[in-house]
Amino acid sequence: MTPPAITAAGLRKSYGDHTVLDGVSLEIAAGTIFALLGPNGAGKTTMVRILSTLIRPDAGRAWIAGKELASEPDAVRAAIGVTGQFAAVDKLLTGFENLVLMGRLHHLGKRESRQRATELLEKFDLAEAAGQSLATYSGGMRRRLDLAMTLVGQPKVIFLDEPTTGLDPRSRRTMWQIVRDLVERDGVTIFLTTQYLEEADQLASQIALLDQGRLVAEGTPAELKKLAPGGHVSLRFTDAAQLGLAARTLGTINRDPDELSLTVACDGGVRSLYSLLDRLSDASLEPAELTVHTPDLDDVFLALTGRLVPRTAASITENGAGR
Repeated sequence: MTPPAITAAGLRKSYGDHTVLDGVSLEIAAGTIFALLGPNGAGKTTMVRILSTLIRPDAGRAWIAGKELASEPDAVRAAIGVTGQFAAVDKLLTGFENLVLMGRLHHLGKRESRQRATELLEKFDLAEAAGQSLATYSGGMRRRLDLAMTLVGQPKVIFLDEPTTGLDPRSRRTMWQIVRDLVERDGVTIFLTTQYLEEADQLASQIALLDQGRLVAEGTPAELKKLAPGGHVSLRFTDAAQLGLAARTLGTINRDPDELSLTVACDGGVRSLYSLLDRLSDASLEPAELTVHTPDLDDVFLALTGRLVPRTAASITENGAGR
């Protein structure tokens, strides 16, 4: 079996009396997208900083691409790339010059650096802007260039710390497709932190919810949604008589006479829907409209922590107390 791309065991980190990470353990499969969710102050960025060797944990161990974090930090750094919330690019240089500079920092030769820069500019749809100063780049273009710079060293694992913060919806979706392509075409493993629950739902095959330094749940998006109550089916009928018969048949009191509709608790699974439809058919009822509502990740986080993840376009920079 392919070994995990990332393994963390009992990671702890405190600043004074404030515990940022409280014994976090993870195992992330190679060639997948993993999302770590949580509000500001949950410890997401501290987790990324530890795994990318920027700070040391107070306790616990971790392995990245088979290399032990504490004893082989240089090997870990050679295997990873990190893209933060804000594009780490030189605004005085062109896109091409930024990439060439990064190539030289990775000890590539001048010719190889230029070749790699050209390849990445094409890959990220920035070739036409290659010779332009970054002052002319949009926020989405700068973020794509930042990710391209991360790939100069051909990392096996990429940490994306809230990569779409501040981007408009179109730029955000462009970034989503780029991330998918990195995994599907290049076999890269992505460790994503985000406050956008839709982003995690769209991209990640595995999600962990972090709250006050502890993991409160982990699983696929579908598995996590099953942890939250609130799944239901809405049925709309053509007349009040059918609505009344349906309410008696299904034993529900959640009905809206004005809209000729009612709501039935249902997890949205195939078996549950078949059972519901069979009961309606036995009563010779045929709804004019049926809508399935399943819990989303907002509902999951609310159920597990008692509050929603704040929906914000900008994040607070970690200042030593963790996020």
